[in-house]
Amino acid sequence: MLLSFHSHSSSPPKLHRSPELRFSALRRHSLVFSPLKQSHYRKFISTFSEKKKSTTLASVSNNGSPTMSFDYDLVIIGAGVGGHGAALHAVEKGLKTAIIEGDVIGGTCVNRGCVPSKALLAVSSRMRELQNEHHLKALGLQVSAASYDRQGVADHANNLASKIRNNLTNSMKALGVDILTGVGTILGPQKVKFGGVGLSDNVITAKDIIIATGSVPFVPKGIEVDGKTVITSDHALKLEFIPEWIAIVGSGYIGLEFSDVYTALGSEVTFIEALDQLMPGFDPEISKLAQRVLINPRKIDYHTGVFATKVDAALIATGRAPFTKGLGLENISVATQRGFIPVDERMQVIDEKGNLVPHVYCIGDANGKLMLAHAASAQGISVVEQVSGKDHVLNHLSIPAACFTHPEISMVGLTEPQAKEKAEKEGFSISIAKTSFKANTKALAENEAEGLAKLIYRPDNGEILGVHIFGLHAADLIHEASNAIALGTRIQDIKLAVHAHPTLSEVLDELFKSAKLSDDVSSPARQPIAV
Repeated sequence: MLLSFHSHSSSPPKLHRSPELRFSALRRHSLVFSPLKQSHYRKFISTFSEKKKSTTLASVSNNGSPTMSFDYDLVIIGAGVGGHGAALHAVEKGLKTAIIEGDVIGGTCVNRGCVPSKALLAVSSRMRELQNEHHLKALGLQVSAASYDRQGVADHANNLASKIRNNLTNSMKALGVDILTGVGTILGPQKVKFGGVGLSDNVITAKDIIIATGSVPFVPKGIEVDGKTVITSDHALKLEFIPEWIAIVGSGYIGLEFSDVYTALGSEVTFIEALDQLMPGFDPEISKLAQRVLINPRKIDYHTGVFATKVDAALIATGRAPFTKGLGLENISVATQRGFIPVDERMQVIDEKGNLVPHVYCIGDANGKLMLAHAASAQGISVVEQVSGKDHVLNHLSIPAACFTHPEISMVGLTEPQAKEKAEKEGFSISIAKTSFKANTKALAENEAEGLAKLIYRPDNGEILGVHIFGLHAADLIHEASNAIALGTRIQDIKLAVHAHPTLSEVLDELFKSAKLSDDVSSPARQPIAV
Protein backbone atom coordinates (compact mmCIF):
# COMPACT_ATOMS: atom_id res chain seq x y z
CA MET A 1 0.00 0.00 0.00
CA LEU A 2 1.13 3.48 -0.80
CA LEU A 3 -0.83 4.97 2.10
CA SER A 4 -1.88 3.44 5.39
CA PHE A 5 -4.27 5.19 7.73
CA HIS A 6 -6.78 4.50 10.43
CA SER A 7 -10.04 6.10 11.42
CA HIS A 8 -10.52 7.69 14.82
CA SER A 9 -14.21 6.80 14.86
CA SER A 10 -16.21 3.60 14.62
CA SER A 11 -17.48 4.48 11.15
CA PRO A 12 -15.34 3.71 8.10
CA PRO A 13 -13.13 6.43 6.58
CA LYS A 14 -14.89 8.74 4.17
CA LEU A 15 -13.49 8.75 0.64
CA HIS A 16 -14.66 11.54 -1.63
CA ARG A 17 -13.79 11.70 -5.27
CA SER A 18 -14.11 14.59 -7.69
CA PRO A 19 -16.32 13.59 -10.64
CA GLU A 20 -13.51 14.60 -13.00
CA LEU A 21 -10.84 12.54 -11.20
CA ARG A 22 -10.01 9.07 -12.42
CA PHE A 23 -7.26 7.05 -10.78
CA SER A 24 -6.03 4.01 -12.65
CA ALA A 25 -3.97 3.05 -9.61
CA LEU A 26 -2.09 4.64 -6.74
CA ARG A 27 1.22 5.79 -8.07
CA ARG A 28 4.62 6.45 -6.56
CA HIS A 29 6.63 9.52 -7.33
CA SER A 30 9.65 11.20 -5.85
CA LEU A 31 9.16 14.91 -5.44
CA VAL A 32 10.22 17.96 -3.57
CA PHE A 33 7.97 20.74 -2.32
CA SER A 34 8.21 24.27 -0.96
CA PRO A 35 6.49 25.45 2.22
CA LEU A 36 3.48 27.56 2.40
CA LYS A 37 3.16 29.45 5.50
CA GLN A 38 0.71 32.03 5.56
CA SER A 39 2.88 34.77 6.12
CA HIS A 40 4.22 38.23 5.04
CA TYR A 41 7.52 40.10 5.62
CA ARG A 42 7.96 43.59 7.02
CA LYS A 43 9.23 45.72 4.15
CA PHE A 44 12.10 48.07 4.89
CA ILE A 45 11.14 51.69 4.42
CA SER A 46 14.06 53.83 3.38
CA THR A 47 12.59 57.23 4.15
CA PHE A 48 11.37 58.61 7.45
CA SER A 49 9.41 61.68 8.41
CA GLU A 50 11.33 64.89 9.00
CA LYS A 51 10.52 64.63 12.67
CA LYS A 52 12.45 61.34 13.01
CA LYS A 53 15.14 61.90 10.42
CA SER A 54 17.83 63.16 12.79
CA THR A 55 17.34 60.22 15.15
CA THR A 56 17.51 57.75 12.29
CA LEU A 57 20.68 59.24 10.84
CA ALA A 58 22.33 59.01 14.24
CA SER A 59 21.28 55.38 14.48
CA VAL A 60 22.79 54.60 11.09
CA SER A 61 26.16 55.90 12.15
CA ASN A 62 26.55 54.12 15.48
CA ASN A 63 23.46 51.96 16.09
CA GLY A 64 22.74 53.95 19.24
CA SER A 65 24.62 53.73 22.52
CA PRO A 66 23.90 51.01 25.09
CA THR A 67 22.57 52.04 28.47
CA MET A 68 24.49 51.28 31.66
CA SER A 69 27.22 48.68 31.20
CA PHE A 70 25.56 46.36 28.66
CA ASP A 71 26.98 45.55 25.26
CA TYR A 72 23.54 46.13 23.73
CA ASP A 73 20.18 47.53 24.69
CA LEU A 74 18.49 44.73 22.81
CA VAL A 75 19.66 41.35 21.51
CA ILE A 76 17.31 39.37 19.27
CA ILE A 77 17.84 35.63 18.78
CA GLY A 78 16.52 34.81 15.31
CA ALA A 79 16.53 36.90 12.13
CA GLY A 80 13.23 35.90 10.58
CA VAL A 81 10.44 38.34 9.84
CA GLY A 82 9.70 38.80 13.55
CA GLY A 83 13.29 39.47 14.53
CA HIS A 84 13.82 41.74 11.54
CA GLY A 85 10.76 43.85 12.35
CA ALA A 86 11.80 44.17 15.97
CA ALA A 87 15.37 45.14 15.03
CA LEU A 88 14.30 47.91 12.65
CA HIS A 89 11.85 49.34 15.17
CA ALA A 90 14.44 49.16 17.94
CA VAL A 91 16.98 51.19 15.98
CA GLU A 92 14.31 53.72 15.14
CA LYS A 93 13.76 54.02 18.90
CA GLY A 94 17.48 54.67 19.40
CA LEU A 95 18.35 51.29 20.92
CA LYS A 96 21.72 49.70 20.28
CA THR A 97 20.65 46.43 18.72
CA ALA A 98 22.14 43.09 17.67
CA ILE A 99 20.47 40.16 15.96
CA ILE A 100 21.79 36.59 16.12
CA GLU A 101 21.11 34.15 13.29
CA GLY A 102 22.40 30.60 12.99
CA ASP A 103 20.88 29.89 9.59
CA VAL A 104 19.95 32.54 7.01
CA ILE A 105 18.42 35.99 7.29
CA GLY A 106 14.69 35.91 6.70
CA GLY A 107 13.93 32.63 8.44
CA THR A 108 11.19 30.29 7.27
CA CYS A 109 8.95 32.95 5.72
CA VAL A 110 11.52 34.32 3.29
CA ASN A 111 13.54 31.20 2.54
CA ARG A 112 11.17 28.25 2.95
CA GLY A 113 7.71 29.71 3.41
CA CYS A 114 5.48 32.55 2.32
CA VAL A 115 7.88 34.23 -0.11
CA PRO A 116 8.85 31.30 -2.38
CA SER A 117 5.39 29.78 -2.09
CA LYS A 118 3.77 32.97 -3.38
CA ALA A 119 6.08 32.81 -6.38
CA LEU A 120 4.75 29.32 -7.10
CA LEU A 121 1.18 30.45 -6.55
CA ALA A 122 1.68 33.34 -8.97
CA VAL A 123 2.58 30.76 -11.61
CA SER A 124 -0.41 28.57 -10.79
CA SER A 125 -2.72 31.61 -11.03
CA ARG A 126 -1.60 32.40 -14.55
CA MET A 127 -1.67 28.77 -15.64
CA ARG A 128 -5.25 28.41 -14.42
CA GLU A 129 -6.35 31.49 -16.32
CA LEU A 130 -4.59 30.48 -19.53
CA GLN A 131 -6.04 26.96 -19.33
CA ASN A 132 -9.60 28.11 -18.65
CA GLU A 133 -11.02 28.33 -22.16
CA HIS A 134 -14.52 29.11 -20.92
CA HIS A 135 -13.25 32.06 -18.86
CA LEU A 136 -11.13 33.42 -21.70
CA LYS A 137 -13.91 33.01 -24.25
CA ALA A 138 -16.25 35.00 -22.01
CA LEU A 139 -13.75 37.85 -22.20
CA GLY A 140 -13.41 37.48 -25.98
CA LEU A 141 -9.88 36.05 -25.78
CA GLN A 142 -8.25 33.12 -27.52
CA VAL A 143 -4.96 31.65 -26.31
CA SER A 144 -3.02 28.70 -27.70
CA ALA A 145 -2.09 25.80 -25.43
CA ALA A 146 -0.31 27.03 -22.29
CA SER A 147 2.82 25.30 -21.01
CA TYR A 148 5.52 25.95 -18.44
CA ASP A 149 9.22 25.37 -17.82
CA ARG A 150 9.62 23.56 -14.51
CA GLN A 151 13.13 24.84 -13.88
CA GLY A 152 12.04 28.37 -14.76
CA VAL A 153 9.26 28.14 -12.19
CA ALA A 154 11.70 26.86 -9.56
CA ASP A 155 14.20 29.60 -10.43
CA HIS A 156 11.49 32.24 -10.03
CA ALA A 157 10.76 31.07 -6.48
CA ASN A 158 14.44 30.77 -5.59
CA ASN A 159 15.36 34.16 -7.06
CA LEU A 160 12.51 35.88 -5.24
CA ALA A 161 13.59 34.38 -1.91
CA SER A 162 17.18 35.49 -2.57
CA LYS A 163 16.08 39.01 -3.46
CA ILE A 164 13.92 39.46 -0.37
CA ARG A 165 16.62 37.92 1.85
CA ASN A 166 19.13 40.44 0.52
CA ASN A 167 16.64 43.29 1.03
CA LEU A 168 16.16 42.33 4.68
CA THR A 169 19.89 41.98 5.26
CA ASN A 170 20.66 45.31 3.62
CA SER A 171 17.92 47.10 5.52
CA MET A 172 19.43 46.03 8.85
CA LYS A 173 22.98 46.84 7.76
CA ALA A 174 21.86 50.26 6.55
CA LEU A 175 20.56 51.07 10.01
CA GLY A 176 23.65 49.69 11.72
CA VAL A 177 22.09 46.61 13.32
CA ASP A 178 24.88 44.23 14.31
CA ILE A 179 24.27 40.87 12.61
CA LEU A 180 25.96 38.14 14.66
CA THR A 181 26.40 34.70 13.09
CA GLY A 182 25.84 31.59 15.17
CA VAL A 183 23.37 29.80 17.40
CA GLY A 184 22.16 31.96 20.27
CA THR A 185 21.96 30.52 23.79
CA ILE A 186 20.80 32.34 26.92
CA LEU A 187 23.39 31.83 29.67
CA GLY A 188 21.54 33.67 32.39
CA PRO A 189 19.86 36.99 33.12
CA GLN A 190 20.80 39.48 30.37
CA LYS A 191 23.63 37.30 29.05
CA VAL A 192 23.73 35.49 25.67
CA LYS A 193 26.27 33.25 23.97
CA PHE A 194 26.46 32.75 20.22
CA GLY A 195 28.58 30.36 18.21
CA GLY A 196 28.44 26.90 16.70
CA VAL A 197 30.31 24.31 14.69
CA GLY A 198 33.38 25.92 13.21
CA LEU A 199 32.67 29.16 15.05
CA SER A 200 34.20 30.49 18.23
CA ASP A 201 31.86 31.16 21.14
CA ASN A 202 31.19 34.77 22.08
CA VAL A 203 29.37 36.10 25.13
CA ILE A 204 27.50 39.39 25.08
CA THR A 205 25.23 41.20 27.50
CA ALA A 206 21.96 42.97 26.79
CA LYS A 207 19.47 44.96 28.79
CA ASP A 208 16.65 43.06 27.06
CA ILE A 209 16.50 39.83 25.05
CA ILE A 210 13.92 38.76 22.46
CA ILE A 211 13.62 35.11 21.41
CA ALA A 212 12.42 34.90 17.80
CA THR A 213 13.51 31.45 16.67
CA GLY A 214 10.38 30.51 14.71
CA SER A 215 9.27 27.00 13.82
CA VAL A 216 9.90 23.89 11.75
CA PRO A 217 7.45 21.57 9.96
CA PHE A 218 5.49 19.32 12.30
CA VAL A 219 5.66 15.63 11.37
CA PRO A 220 3.25 13.21 13.11
CA LYS A 221 4.73 10.20 14.88
CA GLY A 222 5.24 7.17 12.69
CA ILE A 223 5.92 9.12 9.52
CA GLU A 224 9.51 9.20 8.30
CA VAL A 225 10.53 12.06 6.05
CA ASP A 226 13.26 11.21 3.54
CA GLY A 227 13.21 14.49 1.61
CA LYS A 228 12.53 12.67 -1.67
CA THR A 229 9.28 10.72 -1.68
CA VAL A 230 8.01 11.76 1.74
CA ILE A 231 8.64 15.43 2.26
CA THR A 232 7.61 18.51 4.19
CA SER A 233 6.97 22.00 2.94
CA ASP A 234 10.64 22.86 3.50
CA HIS A 235 11.58 20.85 0.39
CA ALA A 236 9.23 22.66 -1.98
CA LEU A 237 11.51 25.43 -3.17
CA LYS A 238 13.59 23.05 -5.31
CA LEU A 239 10.55 21.80 -7.25
CA GLU A 240 12.68 19.04 -8.75
CA PHE A 241 9.77 17.68 -10.80
CA ILE A 242 6.01 17.78 -11.01
CA PRO A 243 4.41 14.47 -9.95
CA GLU A 244 1.47 12.95 -11.77
CA TRP A 245 -0.09 12.30 -8.36
CA ILE A 246 0.64 13.31 -4.79
CA ALA A 247 -1.01 12.71 -1.43
CA ILE A 248 -1.16 15.75 0.85
CA VAL A 249 -1.52 14.97 4.55
CA GLY A 250 -3.42 17.90 6.06
CA SER A 251 -5.88 20.30 4.40
CA GLY A 252 -5.08 23.53 6.22
CA TYR A 253 -3.33 26.58 4.75
CA ILE A 254 -0.22 24.72 3.59
CA GLY A 255 -2.07 21.79 2.11
CA LEU A 256 -4.65 23.94 0.33
CA GLU A 257 -2.05 26.19 -1.27
CA PHE A 258 0.00 23.22 -2.45
CA SER A 259 -3.08 21.57 -3.94
CA ASP A 260 -3.67 24.80 -5.85
CA VAL A 261 -0.12 24.83 -7.22
CA TYR A 262 0.13 21.20 -8.18
CA THR A 263 -3.29 20.79 -9.78
CA ALA A 264 -2.61 23.91 -11.86
CA LEU A 265 0.64 22.32 -13.04
CA GLY A 266 -1.05 19.04 -13.95
CA SER A 267 -0.88 16.85 -10.84
CA GLU A 268 -3.69 14.88 -9.25
CA VAL A 269 -4.05 15.26 -5.49
CA THR A 270 -5.43 13.21 -2.62
CA PHE A 271 -6.03 14.93 0.72
CA ILE A 272 -5.66 12.91 3.92
CA GLU A 273 -7.36 14.84 6.75
CA ALA A 274 -7.50 13.63 10.36
CA LEU A 275 -10.58 15.68 11.24
CA ASP A 276 -14.07 14.98 9.96
CA GLN A 277 -14.08 17.88 7.52
CA LEU A 278 -11.68 19.55 5.15
CA MET A 279 -10.18 22.95 5.89
CA PRO A 280 -10.39 22.85 9.69
CA GLY A 281 -9.89 26.21 11.33
CA PHE A 282 -11.75 28.17 8.68
CA ASP A 283 -15.27 29.43 9.24
CA PRO A 284 -17.50 26.43 8.35
CA GLU A 285 -19.61 28.36 5.85
CA ILE A 286 -16.51 29.64 4.06
CA SER A 287 -15.03 26.12 4.07
CA LYS A 288 -18.16 24.73 2.44
CA LEU A 289 -18.07 27.30 -0.37
CA ALA A 290 -14.31 26.98 -0.81
CA GLN A 291 -14.60 23.21 -1.13
CA ARG A 292 -17.17 23.63 -3.89
CA VAL A 293 -14.83 25.94 -5.82
CA LEU A 294 -11.30 24.83 -4.90
CA ILE A 295 -11.68 21.06 -4.57
CA ASN A 296 -14.76 19.54 -6.20
CA PRO A 297 -14.13 20.77 -9.79
CA ARG A 298 -10.41 19.95 -9.66
CA LYS A 299 -8.49 16.69 -9.87
CA ILE A 300 -8.66 16.19 -6.13
CA ASP A 301 -10.16 13.48 -3.97
CA TYR A 302 -9.97 13.20 -0.22
CA HIS A 303 -10.25 11.04 2.87
CA THR A 304 -11.56 12.68 6.06
CA GLY A 305 -11.63 11.35 9.61
CA VAL A 306 -8.44 9.32 9.20
CA PHE A 307 -4.86 9.51 10.48
CA ALA A 308 -2.00 8.80 8.12
CA THR A 309 0.31 6.27 9.78
CA LYS A 310 2.53 5.16 6.91
CA VAL A 311 3.10 7.12 3.73
CA ASP A 312 5.10 7.04 0.52
CA ALA A 313 5.00 9.81 -2.07
CA ALA A 314 3.34 12.34 0.19
CA LEU A 315 3.63 15.93 1.31
CA ILE A 316 3.28 16.26 5.08
CA ALA A 317 1.35 19.49 5.60
CA THR A 318 0.22 19.02 9.18
CA GLY A 319 1.34 22.38 10.52
CA ARG A 320 4.38 23.81 12.25
CA ALA A 321 6.21 23.05 15.51
CA PRO A 322 8.18 25.63 17.56
CA PHE A 323 11.95 25.63 17.24
CA THR A 324 13.05 26.18 20.84
CA LYS A 325 15.81 23.63 21.43
CA GLY A 326 19.26 24.76 22.49
CA LEU A 327 18.14 28.17 23.71
CA GLY A 328 19.39 27.61 27.27
CA LEU A 329 15.92 28.07 28.73
CA GLU A 330 16.92 25.95 31.71
CA ASN A 331 19.37 28.71 32.64
CA ILE A 332 16.45 31.05 33.33
CA SER A 333 14.16 28.34 34.81
CA VAL A 334 11.79 28.23 31.83
CA ALA A 335 10.01 25.03 30.77
CA THR A 336 8.31 24.83 27.38
CA GLN A 337 4.69 23.73 26.98
CA ARG A 338 4.38 21.33 24.04
CA GLY A 339 7.56 22.96 22.80
CA PHE A 340 6.21 26.51 23.00
CA ILE A 341 7.70 29.15 25.28
CA PRO A 342 5.01 30.48 27.65
CA VAL A 343 4.50 34.26 27.58
CA ASP A 344 2.02 36.77 28.95
CA GLU A 345 -0.03 39.26 26.90
CA ARG A 346 3.06 41.47 26.55
CA MET A 347 5.18 38.60 25.21
CA GLN A 348 7.26 38.47 28.41
CA VAL A 349 8.51 34.96 29.15
CA ILE A 350 7.03 33.05 32.09
CA ASP A 351 9.17 30.64 34.14
CA GLU A 352 8.19 27.19 35.44
CA LYS A 353 6.82 28.69 38.66
CA GLY A 354 4.54 31.10 36.81
CA ASN A 355 6.69 34.17 37.38
CA LEU A 356 7.69 36.66 34.71
CA VAL A 357 11.34 36.42 33.67
CA PRO A 358 12.77 39.95 33.76
CA HIS A 359 14.05 41.36 30.44
CA VAL A 360 13.29 38.23 28.38
CA TYR A 361 10.58 38.15 25.70
CA CYS A 362 9.49 35.64 23.05
CA ILE A 363 7.73 36.50 19.80
CA GLY A 364 6.39 34.64 16.79
CA ASP A 365 5.94 30.93 16.20
CA ALA A 366 8.08 30.04 19.21
CA ASN A 367 5.37 31.28 21.61
CA GLY A 368 2.47 29.72 19.67
CA LYS A 369 0.03 32.60 20.13
CA LEU A 370 -0.56 33.07 16.40
CA MET A 371 1.77 31.34 13.97
CA LEU A 372 1.88 33.94 11.22
CA ALA A 373 4.90 35.91 10.01
CA HIS A 374 3.19 39.28 10.26
CA ALA A 375 2.00 38.40 13.77
CA ALA A 376 5.63 37.80 14.77
CA SER A 377 6.61 41.20 13.40
CA ALA A 378 3.72 42.90 15.21
CA GLN A 379 4.67 41.18 18.46
CA GLY A 380 8.29 42.28 18.04
CA ILE A 381 7.29 45.88 17.50
CA SER A 382 5.02 45.67 20.55
CA VAL A 383 7.92 44.42 22.70
CA VAL A 384 10.19 47.22 21.47
CA GLU A 385 7.52 49.74 22.41
CA GLN A 386 7.51 48.30 25.94
CA VAL A 387 11.27 48.20 26.46
CA SER A 388 11.37 51.78 25.15
CA GLY A 389 9.08 52.87 27.97
CA LYS A 390 5.66 52.79 26.28
CA ASP A 391 3.30 50.04 27.38
CA HIS A 392 1.65 48.24 24.50
CA VAL A 393 -0.58 45.18 24.28
CA LEU A 394 -1.24 43.68 20.86
CA ASN A 395 -4.84 42.73 20.02
CA HIS A 396 -4.37 39.33 18.38
CA LEU A 397 -8.02 39.21 17.28
CA SER A 398 -7.23 42.11 14.93
CA ILE A 399 -4.48 40.21 13.09
CA PRO A 400 -5.69 38.93 9.69
CA ALA A 401 -4.81 35.64 8.03
CA ALA A 402 -4.98 34.59 4.40
CA CYS A 403 -4.78 31.48 2.27
CA PHE A 404 -3.49 32.30 -1.21
CA THR A 405 -5.51 29.84 -3.26
CA HIS A 406 -7.33 30.95 -6.41
CA PRO A 407 -9.60 32.52 -5.40
CA GLU A 408 -8.19 33.55 -2.01
CA ILE A 409 -9.53 33.05 1.50
CA SER A 410 -9.00 35.61 4.27
CA MET A 411 -10.25 36.12 7.78
CA VAL A 412 -9.90 38.20 10.92
CA GLY A 413 -11.41 37.81 14.37
CA LEU A 414 -13.76 34.99 15.38
CA THR A 415 -15.43 32.30 13.31
CA GLU A 416 -19.20 31.93 13.67
CA PRO A 417 -18.93 28.98 16.13
CA GLN A 418 -16.36 30.88 18.20
CA ALA A 419 -18.54 33.99 18.24
CA LYS A 420 -21.59 31.97 19.33
CA GLU A 421 -19.61 30.41 22.16
CA LYS A 422 -18.37 33.81 23.31
CA ALA A 423 -21.86 35.30 23.09
CA GLU A 424 -23.40 32.52 25.15
CA LYS A 425 -20.68 32.82 27.77
CA GLU A 426 -20.88 36.61 28.08
CA GLY A 427 -24.62 37.02 27.58
CA PHE A 428 -25.08 38.90 24.32
CA SER A 429 -26.48 38.16 20.87
CA ILE A 430 -24.71 38.06 17.53
CA SER A 431 -25.90 38.72 13.99
CA ILE A 432 -24.56 37.68 10.59
CA ALA A 433 -24.41 39.76 7.40
CA LYS A 434 -23.28 38.50 3.98
CA THR A 435 -22.59 39.90 0.55
CA SER A 436 -21.78 38.15 -2.70
CA PHE A 437 -19.04 39.02 -5.18
CA LYS A 438 -21.70 38.45 -7.85
CA ALA A 439 -23.16 41.83 -6.93
CA ASN A 440 -19.80 43.60 -7.38
CA THR A 441 -19.22 45.42 -10.68
CA LYS A 442 -15.43 45.00 -10.68
CA ALA A 443 -15.66 41.26 -9.99
CA LEU A 444 -18.17 40.89 -12.81
CA ALA A 445 -15.93 42.87 -15.15
CA GLU A 446 -13.09 40.48 -14.32
CA ASN A 447 -15.43 37.51 -14.82
CA GLU A 448 -14.33 36.37 -11.34
CA ALA A 449 -17.55 36.77 -9.37
CA GLU A 450 -17.46 33.55 -7.34
CA GLY A 451 -17.16 34.59 -3.73
CA LEU A 452 -18.67 35.59 -0.42
CA ALA A 453 -17.96 38.07 2.36
CA LYS A 454 -19.33 37.38 5.84
CA LEU A 455 -19.60 39.70 8.84
CA ILE A 456 -20.16 38.52 12.42
CA TYR A 457 -21.14 41.35 14.77
CA ARG A 458 -23.03 42.51 17.84
CA PRO A 459 -26.25 44.30 16.85
CA ASP A 460 -26.53 45.91 20.28
CA ASN A 461 -23.35 48.01 20.00
CA GLY A 462 -21.97 47.54 16.49
CA GLU A 463 -18.81 45.66 17.54
CA ILE A 464 -17.15 43.69 14.73
CA LEU A 465 -16.41 40.16 15.97
CA GLY A 466 -15.15 38.59 12.75
CA VAL A 467 -14.97 39.00 8.98
CA HIS A 468 -14.40 36.15 6.52
CA ILE A 469 -13.90 36.54 2.77
CA PHE A 470 -13.65 34.03 -0.07
CA GLY A 471 -13.14 35.57 -3.46
CA LEU A 472 -10.98 37.62 -5.80
CA HIS A 473 -8.17 39.41 -3.88
CA ALA A 474 -9.67 38.45 -0.51
CA ALA A 475 -6.21 38.71 1.09
CA ASP A 476 -6.07 42.41 0.22
CA LEU A 477 -9.67 43.19 1.12
CA ILE A 478 -9.49 41.87 4.70
CA HIS A 479 -7.37 44.73 6.02
CA GLU A 480 -10.20 47.24 6.20
CA ALA A 481 -11.91 44.91 8.66
CA SER A 482 -8.64 44.13 10.45
CA ASN A 483 -7.87 47.81 11.01
CA ALA A 484 -11.43 48.47 12.15
CA ILE A 485 -11.09 45.80 14.84
CA ALA A 486 -7.66 47.06 15.87
CA LEU A 487 -8.88 50.65 16.20
CA GLY A 488 -12.17 49.74 17.86
CA THR A 489 -14.21 51.14 14.95
CA ARG A 490 -17.87 50.18 15.13
CA ILE A 491 -20.15 49.27 12.22
CA GLN A 492 -22.20 52.44 12.65
CA ASP A 493 -19.06 54.42 11.81
CA ILE A 494 -17.45 52.33 9.10
CA LYS A 495 -20.69 51.92 7.14
CA LEU A 496 -20.52 55.66 6.42
CA ALA A 497 -17.08 55.36 4.80
CA VAL A 498 -16.79 56.05 1.06
CA HIS A 499 -15.33 53.50 -1.37
CA ALA A 500 -14.27 54.12 -4.96
CA HIS A 501 -16.53 52.73 -7.68
CA PRO A 502 -16.12 50.30 -9.31
CA THR A 503 -13.69 48.48 -6.99
CA LEU A 504 -13.61 45.22 -5.11
CA SER A 505 -13.54 47.24 -1.89
CA GLU A 506 -17.27 47.79 -2.39
CA VAL A 507 -17.78 44.16 -1.35
CA LEU A 508 -16.94 45.25 2.20
CA ASP A 509 -18.80 48.53 1.76
CA GLU A 510 -21.98 46.59 1.02
CA LEU A 511 -21.19 44.12 3.79
CA PHE A 512 -21.02 46.78 6.49
CA LYS A 513 -24.03 48.65 5.09
CA SER A 514 -26.13 45.48 5.19
CA ALA A 515 -25.60 45.03 8.95
CA LYS A 516 -28.77 45.64 10.99
CA LEU A 517 -28.14 47.37 14.30
CA SER A 518 -30.43 47.97 17.25
CA ASP A 519 -32.49 51.14 17.06
CA ASP A 520 -30.65 52.77 19.95
CA VAL A 521 -27.20 52.36 18.34
CA SER A 522 -25.96 55.51 16.68
CA SER A 523 -22.71 57.16 15.68
CA PRO A 524 -21.27 59.90 17.89
CA ALA A 525 -21.73 63.43 16.67
CA ARG A 526 -18.82 64.62 14.55
CA GLN A 527 -17.75 68.13 13.73
CA PRO A 528 -17.36 68.90 10.00
CA ILE A 529 -13.83 69.64 8.79
CA ALA A 530 -13.45 73.05 7.21
CA VAL A 531 -11.69 73.12 3.84
